[in-house]
Parts: sequence; structure tokens; C-alpha cells
Amino acid sequence: MYDVMKDEKKVMVILGSGLYNLYNGDISKEINVNTEYGPARVYKLKNQAKGSTFLLLRHGKGHSVPPHLVNYRSNIMAAKKLGIDYIIATSAVGSMNPKMKVGSYVVIDQFIDFTKSRPFTFFNEIGHVQHTDVSYPYSEEVRKALISALKETKTKKFAEAGTYVCSEGPRYETIGEIEMFKRIGADLAGMTNVPEVVLAKELSIPYATIAYVTNMCAGMQSELNHEEVVKIGESLLPQAKKILNRAISILLA
Repeated sequence: MYDVMKDEKKVMVILGSGLYNLYNGDISKEINVNTEYGPARVYKLKNQAKGSTFLLLRHGKGHSVPPHLVNYRSNIMAAKKLGIDYIIATSAVGSMNPKMKVGSYVVIDQFIDFTKSRPFTFFNEIGHVQHTDVSYPYSEEVRKALISALKETKTKKFAEAGTYVCSEGPRYETIGEIEMFKRIGADLAGMTNVPEVVLAKELSIPYATIAYVTNMCAGMQSELNHEEVVKIGESLLPQAKKILNRAISILLA
């Protein structure tokens, strides 16, 4: 058992592109969690409120692991082993919805899966079958905490709902793909939220994502440049930290 397992309420934040360094100065301890799917590295932060624990997980060190190679199963199983009560994920996204502009936040409520090759379930053996209901994949309790945090921190540009399409990556989407995604009802494009949200659902861990728009999708701006995407993500760091800290406080109250 791990030393954060006591009778504490526990929130885990999973940081995506551009926000990897968000809590660098706040880390007090590294926790290595071994799972049947591989190891996961989790960080405990300083200044914990009494009776609660705030843990941090990254998809990789810096931007070193491409989205289709992230070990999503080890990360989410580590959360289960640590007794995490809530997961907040962050996700850099492109927007195909003109109302969701660069620099805005979206508390996504639906996803469309266009991934191809990544392991996507914990139930992958004959004789061990479970059909998980993902009609509402994101926890309403965590979503409401994020929406309240956005309002309380006076964040100017945000949407309370949006549909995220997850593609395999690591390339960006074509103009033709974006046109198709628009027609089937997508608002945002990203590469990491699936299967992460599904795995959390399979293990009954309340999970929600706050997405931040770093670019408009293919065909909606002159070019897609990853360095510019990361730069815009980093410009959102101060406000993102305020939003996350407030949402965490709401969930741990």
C-alpha cells in the first residue's frame, strides 16, 4: 500500500501539452506505482489541506511521449491503486467551432473516438467481459466543479460543454478530416483524452477534462505549428493554475 492511501479525499490532475510545468515548484515527493500494465510516476504536492491529498501525473516528461504511445492503462490503474476519488485531466485542443476561440477553455461533455491502435480497455481477455455504459463519459460532479471554478476565477472565455474528437496522432488532422468531424457534431480535436476517459469509467473513478484551445483546426488558420501551440498553452499557465486549484478545493471540501 502507498502512504497516500489513508482516510483522505484524493484528487489527481493529469497534465497535457503546454501545462507540464504547471506545478513544478510545488512538488514535494515522487511516488512510483507499479501496475500490471507497467509503472506510473505520480507526484505529491506541498501544502496539502488537512484530510486531503492532491496528486499530479503527466503523460511524459516534457513533450517526450507521442499520444499513441502514452501508457494510459498504467496511469489510470495507478490512480485506482492510490485510491483516487476524482481525476481532472487537462487537454490542449484545436477548435473547429468558431465560438470556441484560441485562449478559451471548454469543459467537454462528449467524445467521438477516431483512435486506431492504442489499448483501449482493461477488459481485454476472454472470459472477462464488461460492457461499460459511456453515454455520459465525464463525471458531472467534476464537471460542475470545473465550471464553478471558471466562474469564480472570472475566466472570460469558456464553454460549459463541447464534443471532443480524439484522433490517433501524432500528426495533425487534414482539412478533409476536420470537415467530416464538423459534420458529425464535433467542436474540438485532440489526441489524448481517449482511451483515458473510458479507462477511468471502467474503474468507476469520476473523471472530467478541462480543454484549452491552442489553435484553430486545419483549414481555419494559415498553418499548424506545434511550437506555437505549446507557446499559447504556456501563456495560459497562470489562469489555468487558478482554475485547477479552485476546482480541487471544491472537490476536496
